Amino acid sequence: MCSRKVVNIDGLKIGGNLPIRVESMLKAALSDLDSCILESEILYQNGCELIRVAFPDTSLSDNFEKLIKFSKLKIMADIHFDHNLAVAALELGCRAIRINPGNMSDSNGIKKIVDLAKRTDSVIRIGANGGSLNNKQILEAGNDRSLALFNAVEEQLELLLNENFDNIIISAKSSNVCETLRANALLSQKYTYPIHIGITEAGSGISGIVKSSIGIGIILSQGIGDTIRVSLTAPGVEEVKTAYHILRTLELRQRGYNLISCPTCGRKRVDVEKLTRMVKNLLPENLPDGLTIAVMGCEVNGPREASEADIGIAGTPYGFVMFKKGVRICSGKIDELPEKLKRIILEI
Repeated sequence: MCSRKVVNIDGLKIGGNLPIRVESMLKAALSDLDSCILESEILYQNGCELIRVAFPDTSLSDNFEKLIKFSKLKIMADIHFDHNLAVAALELGCRAIRINPGNMSDSNGIKKIVDLAKRTDSVIRIGANGGSLNNKQILEAGNDRSLALFNAVEEQLELLLNENFDNIIISAKSSNVCETLRANALLSQKYTYPIHIGITEAGSGISGIVKSSIGIGIILSQGIGDTIRVSLTAPGVEEVKTAYHILRTLELRQRGYNLISCPTCGRKRVDVEKLTRMVKNLLPENLPDGLTIAVMGCEVNGPREASEADIGIAGTPYGFVMFKKGVRICSGKIDELPEKLKRIILEI
């Protein structure tokens, strides 16, 4: 969003005014190639555009090379500690790598990575992580962990720039939302490289979703971020779906339909929770992206409150009323709703 530079990962462009890219990380170990390929396909079908893959040992090179070949998604190798793994990943055909300044700062090793990245037109993401900050980085920042994250990125960035390499994505993430917000603000104020954002180790269930949504949402609303990952203790597809919900809520990207429903009150004419489940089960997967469907409990929250809905349903004393953009199109008893809704959807 705020970056001016655009990088290209094997045809996937990131940065500038391009769409904010949605990514995830494979949960399956690279040693289980079949699971990796299956997971990659599911993520692709749900709109994921880039996957990060842990590449911890060169003994997994054959599997990694096959995954690069068979996956429909662009792949970024996740590298820690050993620069030789980054070199191996690039040699296998991976066109993006993530290196961690908390555990990889050897200038000679970085030079080897950069030399090969130049020759292969590959992208390097500098991925600073709050959990990987070392004691020296924290002490030099005066125990300011946001500043330590910023400094960690900058230190490694200088190593790359000294080698005349700038095909770079930068990233500073923490499990602490406030730390992450400030670190990204510092990065965006000084640099125009594409920025990858997220709240790392956000957790599971509603806690992880809320934490990620608040952190990522605030950063995006400030005009920062070109690629996002929602880090959940859950299947990767849940990360991707949550990411698109965040982007859709901020009107930054549209994927899938938007189902809204009222919170209900004493005026409700129908069981809104039950009606919402019914409507959701009736909706096909191939609805146009960005379509808004509204389920409301009464006439008050019906055509007026949901006047922008492409399809709206509200409870009445006699059943339901259906409307488009606030204009009534039909009504009937609740048991007539499935047939009438299917007909309206077919027209769309």
